[in-house]
Amino acid sequence: MKRFFSILLLAASVALFGGCIRDGSAPEEETELFVVGFSQSGSESDWRLANTDSMIETFTEDKGYELVVENAMQQQDNQIAAVRSFILEGVDLIVLAPAMEEGWDTVLNEVYDAGIPVIIMDRSVNVGNNSLYLSNVGSDFLGQGNKAVEWLDEQTAGEELKILHLQGTYGTTAQLLRSQALEDGVASHDNWEFAGQICGDFTEAKGYEIMTEFLEENTDFNVLYSENDNMTFGAIRALDEAGITYGEGGQVKIITFDATSAALQLCFDGKVDLCVECNPLQGPRVEELICQYRNGEDIPKQVYIEEALFTKDDLTQEIIDGRTY
Repeated sequence: MKRFFSILLLAASVALFGGCIRDGSAPEEETELFVVGFSQSGSESDWRLANTDSMIETFTEDKGYELVVENAMQQQDNQIAAVRSFILEGVDLIVLAPAMEEGWDTVLNEVYDAGIPVIIMDRSVNVGNNSLYLSNVGSDFLGQGNKAVEWLDEQTAGEELKILHLQGTYGTTAQLLRSQALEDGVASHDNWEFAGQICGDFTEAKGYEIMTEFLEENTDFNVLYSENDNMTFGAIRALDEAGITYGEGGQVKIITFDATSAALQLCFDGKVDLCVECNPLQGPRVEELICQYRNGEDIPKQVYIEEALFTKDDLTQEIIDGRTY
């Protein structure tokens, strides 16, 4: 399935891409490149931008790759169309960061029939035949949620908790598993209850909007469990406008997921209580798996990225300033 491609200059930020990342400059020489079609679910958050940048920085021409990036703008139909375009182009391998878990059987069977290997990145797919993809690389979202719940249990030690649950986009792996962890935690604690469960779609704007609406009707909660940093930033703005204190010594404890530099700064400043890391820099690990595959080696079906928890006590300004996302 090898093809010859002119060396292209990939000079794009994910904030700008809306289709294939290509450069129109004249070719310098003909080189056999390994072509990776990358279907990214969107550009809705700082995490997602860093995730795409990691892929762009990893799969470069000087390492023998051409990376073709398609941004689905959080629409699964766009992703399915992108994957079918990769089939027509005859790419060597497809990396799919799925917008949703369900709905992939048909198109992944088409990819399988075309003889193109697939690596699932970040989230998961729920398909009837797991041989449709080589490996699933990403975060242990259920593990992240369980660690957050364990931390909350240790920190509150029998207190009555009313938890406002700010959920990500419904049907995504991160939302499903982070929600499952909290729901299991609430079910196992007689002194925990939900003040509400609202959806912020993993964006700051939606997090602010839905939080503002909620606070107009209910301010009776003492924990905010927010499933990503961008929603947390929006929620904090709404809390400020409502005059509700939070973080160290505040009325509301805040747990947030992703641990971007901006969230870590809030944590270090005492405004967020716990940051649960979700590492977006997955490009190098994906490349390792591709190299193993090309060398004929067996690769694991599930690969989890190493991640950590952060409280104020775990942080220094040096750690935050050294964060690349």
